[in-house]
Amino acid sequence: QRKNPFSSEDRLASKPVHTHRGDSTYGRPREGSQTEQRGKDAHSHVGKEVEELCSIIRRTGEVGEDGHVSVTFGQLFETYVTISNKVVGILLRARKHGLVHFEGEMLWQGKDDDVIITLL
Repeated sequence: QRKNPFSSEDRLASKPVHTHRGDSTYGRPREGSQTEQRGKDAHSHVGKEVEELCSIIRRTGEVGEDGHVSVTFGQLFETYVTISNKVVGILLRARKHGLVHFEGEMLWQGKDDDVIITLL
């Protein structure tokens, strides 16, 4: 990089210090960096999409005997796909955070249209 005419001395001087497993900063961007900010922005955006998904389930689903709102994957897919094409990814994130429950590891359009998604 020292021979590269497009590399500045400032960039070479601010080369990040390598961290090791077990270190609290391992696998994380430098504090205050643009990468850290992009990660925070992405996390916030996905959180908003999860909230929107839950509100759609609440609106389109039916309340069961247990008091939880449920909807089939097919119905949710048809409703939500007009908002975002990331239905399954957002559902997986919502399940990871304990907001929804459904059977199986992954949901596939057509094959899993009858799978019931329950809002917790």
